[in-house]
Amino acid sequence: SIQNKQRRYMRAITAAQQLRVILAVVVLILPASPFNISPQRPFGLSQVSSSPFVASSPRSSSLYVTTPDADLSDAEARLKAMDEMEAQEKSMGAVLAGKEEMMDSGGRPFPLSMVVGQDSIKQALLYAAVNPSMGGVIISGGRGTAKSIMAKAVHRLLPPIEVLKESQFNIDPEGIDGMDDFLKTELSKPGAVPLEQRETEIIEPPFVQVPLNVMEDRLLGSVDVEKSVQTGKTVFQPGLLAKAHRGVLYVDDINLLDQELANILLNIITTGYVIVEREGVSVTYPCRPLVIATFNPEEGELRDHLLDRIAVSLSADSNPLTLEERVEASKSVLEFSASGSGTQASSEAEENLKAAEENEEDLKTAIVFAREYLKDLTLLDSQKLYLCEEAIRAGTQGHRAELFATEVARASAALEGRQVTADDLKVAVKLAIAPRGTFIQTPEDMMDMPPPPPP
Repeated sequence: SIQNKQRRYMRAITAAQQLRVILAVVVLILPASPFNISPQRPFGLSQVSSSPFVASSPRSSSLYVTTPDADLSDAEARLKAMDEMEAQEKSMGAVLAGKEEMMDSGGRPFPLSMVVGQDSIKQALLYAAVNPSMGGVIISGGRGTAKSIMAKAVHRLLPPIEVLKESQFNIDPEGIDGMDDFLKTELSKPGAVPLEQRETEIIEPPFVQVPLNVMEDRLLGSVDVEKSVQTGKTVFQPGLLAKAHRGVLYVDDINLLDQELANILLNIITTGYVIVEREGVSVTYPCRPLVIATFNPEEGELRDHLLDRIAVSLSADSNPLTLEERVEASKSVLEFSASGSGTQASSEAEENLKAAEENEEDLKTAIVFAREYLKDLTLLDSQKLYLCEEAIRAGTQGHRAELFATEVARASAALEGRQVTADDLKVAVKLAIAPRGTFIQTPEDMMDMPPPPPP
């Protein structure tokens, strides 16, 4: 099964890491050998001595004996060679990653407005950008349906965030989304600088992708052994979730993610906090990102409780593109790739790209104002009653459907800059309640549906 394959893959990775540590220790403690180990090839053999156990030196009449200083110098040389190789591998990986990013997006993400079709998904992503506490968006679809493209494109629309300078947890200067335990302890000390007087900086919202082979300590955070040994104190190293706070947390192939890690992510989405209790460390820090998850149903279905815990779940395969739309989509991608590669594009392509960039700037401005307008938006009791009635008609389980629908309606109204109306309620039912329904509505049922209450 897929889970068994994942477990075997994780065990293989762990075994490879352990083997690397063992080899590194062997190289450090291995006494000088008559085999000439080249510093450039720390695990390779270069020229071998003619006598395997006798050194070709004035001491050749006896066994090869080295002094502690010689052993130390050789060990340091081998360790230095290993460090150089690791540095080269990291630099090469960074270069390849940079090239891959340039190839994928031409140096910039594909504009959301240039994605052909998928109107419901784009609409849901915009609402999530306005209201990150809405509960996230999960997109299902086959290969090549622009799932990851749309996730990266909506990140480009998010406004910059203000954080405390040198904060590893992207803490808001006003403490709106909570504070980590380290900051709370520091503020409680006598003579500490108040939160509102601390130095801040403006940064771009982070985009953090959770890899399938991620370990729990990398996701949540763990003790930094090297710094702890150097300082003599326990030093906590934040994980991926700390970096994703107030940004975008993207989970690709969430259906293939380890079950335990998936449960951890769901708890964090619900509570908004990460609690780490391990290795003598007890740390709590906030984590309130915009969660976007994607998966391919052909590779395995997603568990029902995972779908239920995320606000909006839509399929990119529900409305296949027509022939004209496929031609338009191919044309948009080719024109965008040509503009990013530096080749001469047609005047029409340049105009289309310029229009898309202007549309993105307008959306950025609209999202900034919508977030401010969202703070004072509430639903009337009659509007809440309507959403609950629609949840009952759809046969949804629990109360998450109407709760998520409330946040969707608020985001829809805030993006338009007005109070919640009947149109916003219809959109909320379409995105948050209908996908959770267990009853299949016939056309007659749709015609008998009561109209939303007036605003």
